[in-house]
Amino acid sequence: MGVSDWPIWTKEVSEFPWTYDEQETCYFLEGDVVVTPDGGEPVKMGKGDLVTFPAGMSCSWKIDKDVKKHYQFG
Repeated sequence: MGVSDWPIWTKEVSEFPWTYDEQETCYFLEGDVVVTPDGGEPVKMGKGDLVTFPAGMSCSWKIDKDVKKHYQFG
């Protein structure tokens, strides 16, 4: 997948809403996060997880430990 060549995104402990305009695949290098899809159940993710978020998904992010992740859109 070439994950190590993807850009890196970092974010400190925080909470915020998010909507994905396009599909995102990410690989967590650091952090602990709870992502709650609108109308759905919370999902925990963090260091070592490879996650794909579908286009059009709206959710809330709760970052409990600073995040560092590789990401790829499309």
